[in-house]
Amino acid sequence: PVPSRQRGVETGPRPTQTGRRLQAVVPTEVKIRFIDMLSETGLPVIEATSFVSPKWVPQMADHAEVLKGIEKFPGVSYPVLIPNLKGFQAAVAAGAREVSIFGAASELFSKKNINCSINESLQRFSEVMEAARAANIPVRGYVSCVLGCPYEGKIAPAKVAEVAKKMYAMGCYEISLGDTIGVGTPGSMKEMLSAVMKEVPSGALAVHCHDTYGQALANTLVALQMGVSVVDSSVSGLGGCPYAQGASGNVATEDLVYMLDGLGIHTGVDLQKLMDVGAFICKALNRRSNSKVAQATCRL
Repeated sequence: PVPSRQRGVETGPRPTQTGRRLQAVVPTEVKIRFIDMLSETGLPVIEATSFVSPKWVPQMADHAEVLKGIEKFPGVSYPVLIPNLKGFQAAVAAGAREVSIFGAASELFSKKNINCSINESLQRFSEVMEAARAANIPVRGYVSCVLGCPYEGKIAPAKVAEVAKKMYAMGCYEISLGDTIGVGTPGSMKEMLSAVMKEVPSGALAVHCHDTYGQALANTLVALQMGVSVVDSSVSGLGGCPYAQGASGNVATEDLVYMLDGLGIHTGVDLQKLMDVGAFICKALNRRSNSKVAQATCRL
């Protein structure tokens, strides 16, 4: 059995702006047009940008311009990624109505990615949660490396469950479990989700599968069969992990929607419009789409 409805979280705009993941510097007006086109497809959640320090990622210096410049479609939410309280304050000042924080289930990855231990990251997040509660801003939590880490190898499901439990208890309304380097298989996904679901209800979970080893759709299907109804994806399979050799992007939104349509799961997303958006951004980035559906229908 799978859920009858599915809520997709589109993360494509964020990777197109992150210099560590894609070297192309995308003009601000192209980013805004990209997000506006995504809004027209029926996607309910579009992660618009990241309020990280321009000192570390110069390509993100226009995050406030992007957030202010996009057309806010009724019924669509536009969360932004933030690393700490300073990022939260900048995001809210720019008009953000929802934010996402990102932690990890791997100590070494946490130190490399956000320059602090897991416990230190949770301390940072508690400051954000306090400010978010006061401002009535919902917070989503990401846990990276839930099925493997480029430094530590396999991650124990109990470790993932522990971090997810703490972020949920802190007040994150949803926890997105990320196979950041795309090494997971349906077996490891089932094992990890079984452990996490003992601590966090399935209705508060999402999965975020990268397709490095071609397992993203299979892993996503396992999650759906286990009762998870929220799936992160990125149009054309944009993204990737800067710390994993050969890591590809998140599962392509086009491929996910095609699979969900075939399962009779309602998404509310127009696949044709989605492929047009993929063609637009791939042309802007001068890259080939990683979507199998786009390749099969020659929407490159």
